[in-house]
Amino acid sequence: MITDSHCHLDFPDFDDTRTQVVENAVAAGVTRMITICTRLRKEPQVRAIAEAHAPVFYAAGTHPMSAAEEPMATVDQFKTIAQHPKMVGIGETGLDYHYTADSAEVQRQSLRVHIEAAQETGLPLIIHARDADADMARILTEGFRAQPYSCVMHCFSSSAELGRAALDLGFYLSMSGIAAFPRSQELRDIFAAVPLDRVLVETDSPYLAPPPYRGKRNEPAYVVHTARVGAEIFGLDLEDFAAATEANFDRLFAKAAAWTPEATA
Repeated sequence: MITDSHCHLDFPDFDDTRTQVVENAVAAGVTRMITICTRLRKEPQVRAIAEAHAPVFYAAGTHPMSAAEEPMATVDQFKTIAQHPKMVGIGETGLDYHYTADSAEVQRQSLRVHIEAAQETGLPLIIHARDADADMARILTEGFRAQPYSCVMHCFSSSAELGRAALDLGFYLSMSGIAAFPRSQELRDIFAAVPLDRVLVETDSPYLAPPPYRGKRNEPAYVVHTARVGAEIFGLDLEDFAAATEANFDRLFAKAAAWTPEATA
């Protein structure tokens, strides 16, 4: 049993096979998936996927690469959306200075709104970080000092310094297929120094498929291949590593852990 803590089932890559992809995941032992809304105006479509499939939960936010193109989210919006029983996280949000550095100020403003939403709703923040380590660490820390909140650094592939800053705040680091790439030894070394009780696994599908599917469309079933690499990093059997990440997921995404089918009926 394992959970894909971050995927994008609403993306067009899955339009013709969405139900089959969910079934593939369940057959592979993936008992839960969080599908991530990256533009709030698409929240109804993402919510509908979670409502249609029992193993699927969802989170909602404005992706930093879209921050300049989308209306600025409000905390009240998030508080309303968060009332849905299968809405379990705020984001993904964050900072991306690799492709969209020109919108850095808007991204920082958006990130702060998401942090406040996490503080107000009690739901975990889901962070995307790329080439913005200093600002990311500073803003996350400032927000946490003002009012604590929970958080996962999704698809973590940043510096060891940003990883340590996140861990110092009690946050989690999520391992994606990148950790399974042959040239990712430095990232595997970073994860080897992370406490086991702070690690999640994800696909970020349809992107970043791990070997042996690299270069193909990723899907939640393939999170098992990343988990095998995680187990090797920590010197564990796959079952023990999966059990540890399940406990971590339940602790962070407590709303998903407590969900029952009757809650959405």
